[in-house]
This record gives sequence, structure tokens and C-alpha cells, in this order.
Amino acid sequence: MSRLQLLISTIEFAATIAFAVSGCMEAARKRMDVVGVFAVAFITAFGGGTVRDILLDRRPFFWVEHQAYLWLVFGLSLVAVPLLQARHHRITERAMLIPDALGLGLFSVTGVSLAHDMGMPMFVAALMGVITGVFGGVLRDVICNEIPYVFRDHRPYALCAFVGAWAYLLFDALAAPPVVALFVSAALVAGLRLVAVWRGWSVPSWPAN
Repeated sequence: MSRLQLLISTIEFAATIAFAVSGCMEAARKRMDVVGVFAVAFITAFGGGTVRDILLDRRPFFWVEHQAYLWLVFGLSLVAVPLLQARHHRITERAMLIPDALGLGLFSVTGVSLAHDMGMPMFVAALMGVITGVFGGVLRDVICNEIPYVFRDHRPYALCAFVGAWAYLLFDALAAPPVVALFVSAALVAGLRLVAVWRGWSVPSWPAN
């Protein structure tokens, strides 16, 4: 495994933790049992990367290649329900904001990096970054019988991933070290999302009735 592949795997591992936590929290909000928690955490953590791998015809899927990710999500699912019940936490959308923003940033940069390394055109690579970062949450919300959050929250979400993906491509074009390109771009995505929520930024949408 090359140094870059190791770095990407490390980032994917961190992103898996962030999105699995987000999935566990959403399942807990819906008062699901441990099977439901695992299913939602699995979909959230692996959904975007799986869609990316299907579109890029990349096999095996990243979570099959790195089975430690599966054990990680399984372990988090087992401890999430009793831990949250014991501490009597009330799970709110705001509580999910930080792990969701971190997962968005980390997965977005791995998606654009992998697509770019496979020789995809820059725009396609950027879209692969967005898909990797966003579609886990989309599938999570569908499973939880919700309109996907990314489609109903007027604050920038996918747009943050898109900007971060292009930032990575810019760093790569400038021959920046991969570690700089990956981590700065991921931080940009997560930071933009957090600031967008904090400042109340919004994207154009249908006017309220």
C-alpha cells in the first residue's frame, strides 16, 4: 500500500466513524432497536462510498476491501443504544451537526481523490466527491422515512462538498503535498457547513406559501 493509499484509508476510517455516529444518533432519535441502529449506521457510513464505487465500476467495494470498517460500525451500533439510554441524552439535529459535517468533509475528499486518480475528468471527479459525502445521509433519511435532509435543509450542504472537491483539485493542480490537499479540503468542507449553519446561510429555494 502506497503512502497516499494509506492516507486515504485513514481518512475513510475517520469518516466512517463520523457518519456511523451520525447514523446511530438518527436511529436513536427514531427509537429503533439495535438491529435498526446497525442498519442505519451501516447505510450512513457506507452508502455514499458504495454509490461512488458502483458508478466508477470499482471492485471490491471499499468496505469489503477494508473489513475493519464493518467491525467498527458493528461495535458502535452495539454500544450506542445502551450508552444513549443510560445517559438520557435527547438527540437533536444540532447534536448531529458536528459528526455529520466531519463525515461530509472527510468522505468528500476521498471520493474526489479516488475518482481523480482513476483518470476521471475534473467535473466528474468533483461530483464523485459530492456523491461520496452526501449519499450516505440521503439513504439514511430514506430508510428513516424522511425527506432527505440535504434536499429540505436550505443551508448549504452538498454545495460545501462541491466547493471542497474543487479545492482539492486546485491543490492537486498546484502540486501541493497530498496530505495538505486532503486535510485542508476536508477542513474547508466541514468548516463551510458549520459556518453556514451558524450564520444562517441559505441556497435559493421555493418561497414559503
